[in-house]
Amino acid sequence: MTNTAITTEKSFVVALLLSILLGTLGIDRFYLGKIGTGVLKLLTAGGFGIWWIIDIILIVTDKMTDNAGQPLAH
Repeated sequence: MTNTAITTEKSFVVALLLSILLGTLGIDRFYLGKIGTGVLKLLTAGGFGIWWIIDIILIVTDKMTDNAGQPLAH
């Protein structure tokens, strides 16, 4: 019997749009399953805008992963 891991692929486009439009509220982090950092981002208004910009850069450069460490699907 083989052991198959079920992974959920998160969309690059959805993550990017959520980050651009609602990133200061942490919605992009919630979408990626990163609840703890999503709450922190929400409470600090996107890390006072800095964290919001960094997340957009990380998504565009393919450095952002979901909570399981899987890359975003293109």
